[in-house]
Amino acid sequence: MRLRLGAAVALLALAPLALGLAGCAPAGPPGTDTTSGAGSTPVVSELSGTLNVYAAASLKETFTELAAQFQAQHPKVEVSLSFDGSSTLVTQISQGAPADVFASADTATMTKLSDAGLAQGSPVDFASNVLTLVVPPGNPANINSFADVAKPGVKLVVCAPKVPCGAASTSDAASAGLMLKPVSEELSVTGVLGKVTSGEADAGLVYVTDAKAAGAKVLSIPLDLPKPTVNHYPIAAVESSKAGQLAQGFIALVTGAQGQKVLQDAGFGAP
Repeated sequence: MRLRLGAAVALLALAPLALGLAGCAPAGPPGTDTTSGAGSTPVVSELSGTLNVYAAASLKETFTELAAQFQAQHPKVEVSLSFDGSSTLVTQISQGAPADVFASADTATMTKLSDAGLAQGSPVDFASNVLTLVVPPGNPANINSFADVAKPGVKLVVCAPKVPCGAASTSDAASAGLMLKPVSEELSVTGVLGKVTSGEADAGLVYVTDAKAAGAKVLSIPLDLPKPTVNHYPIAAVESSKAGQLAQGFIALVTGAQGQKVLQDAGFGAP
């Protein structure tokens, strides 16, 4: 009886220590099952579901590629992409659009989302961009510099001032001492590019990344400004998202080495 009682007392004495050690065991990464027992290999659960990504129009090429990579890594995930002017997307999200991730072409527009309480945590910058001048092949209006777009009769197309590429256009024009008189103001940079590639405009102000993606469809003429406007691109999960783990996974891809390579290959600057 004494031996049995002594053993029981010893076990009771060790119980708090055992519980303490269990409490100090490291937790597995998100999506990891750590209940498999001591010595077993953790089982990583597969992400699944739909992820809705709302991104600036200038990110169409890169985010389409990154979405494909994300789906390849997570076969049970479907990424739905929506591209438009950043301000248009913020309006849609504020009106209840089912976005899980938002990527803006400038800080000011993301700030509107954050100030409205619609962004989770602090947005993270993941890229930067500057503007360039594009003209149709053959350059029918004989435009050779930024100053040439201010000449009478030149059909210039820019983004509307309320969208990031439009704000940058206004800033760059002020830096160059130019008064621009565009024949059209578009709600996204793709709208500007479309007017130039279709021959409806003699010139347009777009991001260097859009000019690069257009290839032989346009000729690019650098603005040659001493201090060009640099747009910084932030990304954040949307507060109302029900796919938080997917959203954070996609943001990690964009901001990580893999995403950064895709962005830099497309001509984006470092964040």
